[in-house]
Amino acid sequence: MTKLALVTGATSGIGRAFARRLAGDGYSVIAVGRRTDRLEELASEFPDGVIRPLAADLSTIEGIDAVAEAATEPLDLLVNNAGVAYYMPLADLPADKARELVTVKVLAPTLITRAAVGGMQQRGTGAIINVAGMIAFSGPAPTTVMPRRAVYAGTLAHLVAMSQTLSAELENTGVKVLVLCPGAVATEFHERQGLDLSAVPRMSADDVVTAGLRGLEIGEIVCAPGVEDPTLLPKVFEADLAAFNSQSPTLATRYRVD
Repeated sequence: MTKLALVTGATSGIGRAFARRLAGDGYSVIAVGRRTDRLEELASEFPDGVIRPLAADLSTIEGIDAVAEAATEPLDLLVNNAGVAYYMPLADLPADKARELVTVKVLAPTLITRAAVGGMQQRGTGAIINVAGMIAFSGPAPTTVMPRRAVYAGTLAHLVAMSQTLSAELENTGVKVLVLCPGAVATEFHERQGLDLSAVPRMSADDVVTAGLRGLEIGEIVCAPGVEDPTLLPKVFEADLAAFNSQSPTLATRYRVD
């Protein structure tokens, strides 16, 4: 029986690489994107309707609802990849762009995952990949590092925390969850925001896809394709849990006023 995948943001970059890889691996793919022409071009690369285009704008409730409805089909794999990059300080970020960013990167994957996960649980199989990025871990960086982008970083951090917690919720159900956190990737993503990263070493979208699929196989929950030392992120999460587990109803000494 042919496996079924749904990939958002499939018209370029990591999403297109996922759609192509999965179609080549024998999946039937529901490819979601805003641009009908690019979806049709992608579909034309594969015969017999292997790729089913679904034009939807995930910055709108109507678009999210349409994709969430498609996600109720018996999916074997959901890839929440769609995104926008508005790199600017919060005070400079126009309200409409802030709304779009949060809708595409927080609300859309939340509701689409919600639509898919119940059926996966019932069938006892399935996988969800949420595409975030290493910027999710950049909060402690000093002001000298990178352009400030509080909302963008926050949306990626949401995907990390949601994926980790959802994985725990789905323990022993047969459903896997992975959050994919690449660094800089050689796609159109930054160029569309007027950012020239041509001089910055960047990973290929194909390598990111390879890491994500392999990460699922080896049981990772947080996949960092460009981090060689596999102990680094677990150490971060161990520190997170140490802080979480050390909380007390007693006011910490440093906050007490004599």
